[in-house]
Order: sequence, then C-alpha cells, then structure tokens
Amino acid sequence: MDLPFTGGCACGAVRYECSAEPMLLRNCHCRDCQRAAGSAYAALLSVPVNAFQFKQRKPKVFTTQAENGNTVSRGFCPECGCLVCGDASAFPDITSVTAASLDDPSWFQPTFDLFVTSAQPWNVMNPDIRKFATMPTAEQWEELLAGQE
Repeated sequence: MDLPFTGGCACGAVRYECSAEPMLLRNCHCRDCQRAAGSAYAALLSVPVNAFQFKQRKPKVFTTQAENGNTVSRGFCPECGCLVCGDASAFPDITSVTAASLDDPSWFQPTFDLFVTSAQPWNVMNPDIRKFATMPTAEQWEELLAGQE
C-alpha cells in the first residue's frame, strides 16, 4: 500500500484520499452492513478521521441507530449509490472506508470478522482470522487498535 491511498465511487463523482495507514481491517457481518453493501458483509478499513478527506464531491449520508443507542452514518454516492464510507458515534476519531471503493483494493487483508452471529450461512469466512460474535468489547477494541490481536 502506498500513501496516500485513494478511492471513490463507481461513477467517479465521489473521490477521497487518506494520508495515514489503516488502523483496522475487518469484515462486518451485521444486517445493516449486509444491506448497505448489498452482500454478505462489508469489508472495511478504519482510518483516523483527520487523515481522510474528500477530494471531489461529498457523499450523501444515511444514519441508523444501533441496538446500543449509538448511531452509524454511511456515505453513498448521490449519483450511482455506491457505498464509500461510514462513521460511528462510538468512535468519533475514526472513519471507515469500504475496501471495494479503494482504487487498489488488492492490499486489503482483513484481520477479523465481527457480528458473525448475523453472518449468512452461505458465506464462507476465513477460518484463520479472529471472530467476534457481535461487537468487540471496549477492551477488545483497544487491543485491536494496539495491534495485540
């Protein structure tokens, strides 16, 4: 992966750039991510919010409320509908970027799966990466962010 890394939506209307290495690489299997991604899961990378910027057109944002009361805002291209990014109120200093929106997604290698209790039975997960039944605890998040998987 070269820095900065770039990406955008399918039609090219929304473009972004990130100047920092990802903090986390994961697959989320929650039903909201399945619906937003239109697939079995959302492949996501977390980056510091202050290292991420839109270079061309900002996405339209749709916000949902999680069971725990936190909100998740997902950014979609207003033209083609492509899911590009997301923010969670529980992590105000982090932006999540979809791996599919990367200009070069070949370097994306997820290190864990979360919300595996919601995973579709037809989805084959990598048995070699860590699994979380739902959302990792605050302590587990800190371990993941510190690279102590």
